Amino acid sequence: MKESKVKQALKEGKVVIGTMITEFRTPEIIRMMAAAGFDFVFVDTEHSPYSLETVIDMIRVAKCLDIDVLVRVPDAEYHLIARTLDAGAQGIMVPRVESVEQVKRIVDAVKYPPLGRRGFGGRAILTDYKDMPLRERAEKFNQNTVIVLQIERKEAIKNIEQLLSIKAVDAALIGPNDLSLSLGVPGEYRHPLMMEAIQKVVDTCKKLHIASGIHVRDLETLFYWKTQGMKMLAYSTDAALMMSALTDAVNTLRQRIN
Repeated sequence: MKESKVKQALKEGKVVIGTMITEFRTPEIIRMMAAAGFDFVFVDTEHSPYSLETVIDMIRVAKCLDIDVLVRVPDAEYHLIARTLDAGAQGIMVPRVESVEQVKRIVDAVKYPPLGRRGFGGRAILTDYKDMPLRERAEKFNQNTVIVLQIERKEAIKNIEQLLSIKAVDAALIGPNDLSLSLGVPGEYRHPLMMEAIQKVVDTCKKLHIASGIHVRDLETLFYWKTQGMKMLAYSTDAALMMSALTDAVNTLRQRIN
């Protein structure tokens, strides 16, 4: 089983950087992100229409490269989480987490006994066709799979210490769009209510020795929260990065030829 670059880095207190794949279906997008130097990508299956077959093609490419594929699943349901991990994902991010019961369901779906209740499926993509005793497989997967909770509801902020006190959680990542909506300040990412809520997550993560993070399209916001102690920094999306590069190139061309 390929070791998770993200899991090891976060254990060591290092910062990891990534982006989110939302539009491109070709597995070459993973090669591009690895070549650019990202540590990880989130493949979005909550809002994007990716099939599991498309996701597994991306994962196969990532297994040959120095990059982790973490999948944002649509919900905290066993069949969504376990099938994604059986496809070879090195971890999952679960959206809209706000209760201890949800976190327990997530851990149960991710971890094999005795840590959870995940059913064993000995798919070759997980071991690269190498024979491995069942006990060793289960232990390696339990140690190496990344669990990221997406914090994006007012209730999650209220319950944050209880949510993160459940063992096996690796990171809490802020979803600022939904969080701003939940707090009644849509799109006001520097509103005092937002800043206070996010800081509470950062502080709680520090206290419990769990990584905090955020996904935004603004580099200055990433830099700010990094100085506050965030370790998992997700910048932009495949489509937004492409549009930014295209727009800059076209604007430069127009200026030079007119």
